[in-house]
Amino acid sequence: MHGPEDEGVVPRQAVRTGEQPPPRPYGGKAMLRLLELLESQGLTTLARATAAAAATEEVQPEAVAHARTVGVLSAATPARRRPARKRTAAADQEQTAADDIGDAGDVGTAEALAATYAAVALDRTGPPTATGPQWRSAGPWTVTNGQTYGSSRVNVSGRVSALAVDPGNPAHVLAGAANGGVWESWDRGGSWTPRTDFASTLTVGALAYDPVRPGNVYCGLGEGDWWSFLGNGVLRSSDGGASWTPACTAPFVGQGFYALRVDQGNGSRLLAGTTGGLYVSTDAGATWAQRRAVATFAITPGTGEWLASSTDGLFRSTDSGSTWNAVPLPGGPGSFVRLAVSAAPSNPAVAYAFGTGAPWIPQPDGSQLPTGYLWRRAGGTWTAQGLPPGLATGQSWYDWYVAAAPDRDTQVFCGSIEVHRGDLSGATWTWQTISNHGSTGQSIHPDQHSIAFEPGSPDTIYAGSDGGLFRSPDRGTTWVSCNNGLTISEFEYLAQDWGSARWLIGGTQDNGTNRWTGSPTWEHVEDADGGDVVVNRQNPAVVVHSRQWGALFRSTSRGDWGTWANVTPARPAGEGLGLFYPPLEGSATSGDTVALAMQSLYVSRDNATTWTRLAFPAAGVGTAVAVPDPDTVLVGLRDGGVLRTRFGAGSWSALAALTTPRAGAPISDLAAEPGGAGRIWATSTARGGGRVFRSDDGGARWADRTAGLPPLPMNALSVDDGNPNRVWVAADLGVYQSWDAGGSWADFSPSLPNAFIGDLVFQPHARVLRAGTRNRGVWEIPVDGWMTQPACGTQWTGSLAANAAGRWFTFGWPATWHMVWTAVPTSPAPGAPQLSFRTQVERADAEHVTYWVTVRNLTAAPITFEGRYCILSRY
Repeated sequence: MHGPEDEGVVPRQAVRTGEQPPPRPYGGKAMLRLLELLESQGLTTLARATAAAAATEEVQPEAVAHARTVGVLSAATPARRRPARKRTAAADQEQTAADDIGDAGDVGTAEALAATYAAVALDRTGPPTATGPQWRSAGPWTVTNGQTYGSSRVNVSGRVSALAVDPGNPAHVLAGAANGGVWESWDRGGSWTPRTDFASTLTVGALAYDPVRPGNVYCGLGEGDWWSFLGNGVLRSSDGGASWTPACTAPFVGQGFYALRVDQGNGSRLLAGTTGGLYVSTDAGATWAQRRAVATFAITPGTGEWLASSTDGLFRSTDSGSTWNAVPLPGGPGSFVRLAVSAAPSNPAVAYAFGTGAPWIPQPDGSQLPTGYLWRRAGGTWTAQGLPPGLATGQSWYDWYVAAAPDRDTQVFCGSIEVHRGDLSGATWTWQTISNHGSTGQSIHPDQHSIAFEPGSPDTIYAGSDGGLFRSPDRGTTWVSCNNGLTISEFEYLAQDWGSARWLIGGTQDNGTNRWTGSPTWEHVEDADGGDVVVNRQNPAVVVHSRQWGALFRSTSRGDWGTWANVTPARPAGEGLGLFYPPLEGSATSGDTVALAMQSLYVSRDNATTWTRLAFPAAGVGTAVAVPDPDTVLVGLRDGGVLRTRFGAGSWSALAALTTPRAGAPISDLAAEPGGAGRIWATSTARGGGRVFRSDDGGARWADRTAGLPPLPMNALSVDDGNPNRVWVAADLGVYQSWDAGGSWADFSPSLPNAFIGDLVFQPHARVLRAGTRNRGVWEIPVDGWMTQPACGTQWTGSLAANAAGRWFTFGWPATWHMVWTAVPTSPAPGAPQLSFRTQVERADAEHVTYWVTVRNLTAAPITFEGRYCILSRY
């Protein structure tokens, strides 16, 4: 999803006047995000293979050059080139083996990584524990004002990669979130319950009911569209989706699912299409046999046949999936980027195939996009059909499907960026873009991943997209959001108001920047892809947030919708963009300093009004920033380096390199004491070595503090403001706590789902730690436990003359605390009131309040009294 002003890679305001935005690479933003994540974790072979599949050098030289610049492709290793001959399984395996030779930087395969995740997940204290603080969801229960490509706004959640409707109960729906697990609804998506929060992985690629015995349901772990490398087998439910147990792991560890089917004539026979091939099980998913060794995207049943679509074309089986024969598609390419297939349930002799591939079409910005194809089978013959007008093929690797209507063999739904419905009359197609009705009707979020139909009601369709789930009762004319209670938002970064326990703002994948003010419902306050966010600590009305590629916008109204102005620093001609979500930070103490790290550091001392550019000492890409005070900025780099600058005598010093914690290990987060000359913390996502480091001398020397942590990437850290030796780190799975400055670590994840943790923020006054996840929303935990009884005490002792009044004040109390004050005489005098009091509150600064207590002596004698308080809650 990108806004109307974001057709290029960056908003036009983000580049120098006269400079053209870089070409939008094939594969889109989703591809670059995936490449950056894989490379940051050391999966260079997988990143290279992914780039080769979607951004080959012949077709996308600019995209490959950008990938090399930001580090997602090694400059020393050429991108794979698309073979001129037809792709075969043997050729792909040969090329993969060649890629692996000499790739010393790759510290593991997708299979090894997925196995590690599963082991860590099973060893964590994720499920609720009997004692101690517990994590709880902070939403979003739903996000209002979500974006579409039409004029309407909708409630949204996060990416829905799989759908299944109970064939025995049309109100019973299952939804699979990209990395948010399986969710169950009994009211057609009106409300939801998570069902697999503590499975070995929350990545979901496919769901399938047994059409005859719908109590049996299967879930393919690993999202083929994005999170394929975390796949870990198949789950099985025997109660319709309420509870799940593993059916198998092998052979799917490290693979993502695109399709999963249960044979209507034999409920023990299952067919699966994954990133690793086409598989068949004859024992209800316990064991599997690989029938084809190429990525398989869709599987559809017919009459006495199965059809399957793969990278090397369309195939047909007439022996329940044991053997497969190629089906020629007239005019089709030798290999496909993506190919979907669907037989018409009302007439299986009719089927549709929908794909993309060569030839590659040059675009005005210099990029090239694959050609789209649509075929229809009727009377045993496949014929090419006209495409939907406005069809977008650039992200076909990521969002693509085809589905024939259940009751009409002349109606088909094609999903890409939008959902297109085609109706055939004679030889003429009529197409409607049903997900985007422009200014005249209801639209839904774009980027389509899944579709399902309600049994017995073919007019009712469900569409799963990057923005969640939507239901139409009339084949796409009108829509209802099904995102209430579907807590699957994918948060990239979080920021907070230090003076409020119930105020957060965060950037989300494809769903903009969203704000929480205490309600389970969050509000979408800015469009495009939401990245990092800064809230001014002394003036929380000032909020700066980033869109993709460092486009910055500022609000001076606490982030209210419609109050954002572009404040993007201008880059000099020839300077690259940096990461898709470049790191952005503001001063952690005082002042108006804001820093953005791309391929240079950009620093502002006036809340992003004016900027100073500081060049890196050598070419590099910023991956983390810390601003411990208004005069100090530290930058972490893609190559593992750490830089520092200080402000003095009216200017910023040149960036100076500190000692590198671990060469070649991207810095994922930094935290530092004011001045940057004392303690510094650094984390890294690169596996196979240290991932948490501490320096006590401003970066001159580093100590590896990784021992005791799981072998996973470390994405973020937070330090207790009241105890610098108490530290939390966020891994891909779980949060871990140290009480001794990293000397030892313990799992700190009770009740926290097995979700990918991307960011942490600590509310020091409320004593609450928050975690932004992908895709399970935001979670929070009271690090010392919730208060179970008030904390009371005496603040002062005062005296008053007869019938006199006086006023006292007490200051420095956190504004997040809920308190009561009273005045109590120290000497008994029964029979009548001795004094009265009144409490008034002054907001002393953004984080603290001053209480003014006026006390009046109601007696004719001097009186002594105590000024007492009770803290009812810190939250």
